[in-house]
Amino acid sequence: MTDPVPAPADNRPYSPGLEGVIAGETALSFIDGEAGRLLYRGYPIGDLVKGGSYAAVAELLWTGDWDPSAKLACAPVPDAVMTALRALPVTAKPMDALRTAVSTWGAVANPGWPATADEARALTAASPSALAAFARIRQGLDPVAPDPDLDLVEGFLYMINGSRPDAETARALDAYFVVGAEHGFNASTFTCRVITSTRADLASAVCGAIGAMKGPLHGGAPSEVVEQIHEVGSPERAEEWVRGALASGTRLMGFGHRVYRAYDPRAAALREVAESMEHKPEWLELAMSVEDVALRVLAEKYPDRPLKTNVEFYAAPVLMGVGLTPDLFPATFALARHAGWTAHAIEQGANNRLIRPDVKYVGSGERHLPA
Repeated sequence: MTDPVPAPADNRPYSPGLEGVIAGETALSFIDGEAGRLLYRGYPIGDLVKGGSYAAVAELLWTGDWDPSAKLACAPVPDAVMTALRALPVTAKPMDALRTAVSTWGAVANPGWPATADEARALTAASPSALAAFARIRQGLDPVAPDPDLDLVEGFLYMINGSRPDAETARALDAYFVVGAEHGFNASTFTCRVITSTRADLASAVCGAIGAMKGPLHGGAPSEVVEQIHEVGSPERAEEWVRGALASGTRLMGFGHRVYRAYDPRAAALREVAESMEHKPEWLELAMSVEDVALRVLAEKYPDRPLKTNVEFYAAPVLMGVGLTPDLFPATFALARHAGWTAHAIEQGANNRLIRPDVKYVGSGERHLPA
């Protein structure tokens, strides 16, 4: 029996998780992890939160034009989408319901290729209505029709609760949508671009992105932050709890980031909004107390590691403060990210090349079946 023929040597570098690999070009956002900066088409995220709205930021990402007066209302749920949502078990995860809704919307709307800004607007306006409808259906309540006079974020809360939110609540959630709208080639956005590169339609690309975001390493962290803040219970217990958690090896959720080595600028923007609220929800007050203690203790325990606050830490109390249940957090994050996903699909389609990386083979050399 002859010896196996070895596989050809491949000495090209391999980066697990594609970390550090430049896989494309984009004009949509710039992330400076060392300095803690995030720009959307050149504009700092803090300025966009202060001077704009989610609708204005979405238009900026889709078209490159800044119009602070831009409006985008939630769209009615198509009959086929409502039928699909009603057919789901009430125990279905909201991310599954959102993915189902986007898939059904795609079958009805039949978007083409390449994706357009009009398609991006239509899908971004439809998804909040679908998620709000499912949130009510699973409670045995009738869905609420969208109010065309309300902007998207305010309209989403109206359809969830059946009443218009106060201005501070709507402002806090809008700020969350702005900071969650876009963040480079993260796992879900890269998935969206890979699917788009095959000339698949916008709904298919966003369905894939939702699937990627559903994983707990991507979209699930805010729910875990809620659990930890709940365990703390009160500002007076913050230091005792943080020190005890670190001593037992428990990871503090909402601190540290794969990209940022400085304070996450998205967290800074959300905290500023929280601090400006005249009537802060109890969750926000507690989170701010816990953060101050955690940063001090982390700096003391790990002086050589830049463990700063990330966006998930403030996402949790903001989402809790506006009345959303923790199981809705990942799907609400996905609603915010619709602007970025769809903008990347448009950008990919404008200068497309099929995304098809190579892989390093580490299996057996060539061999023959035994006689």
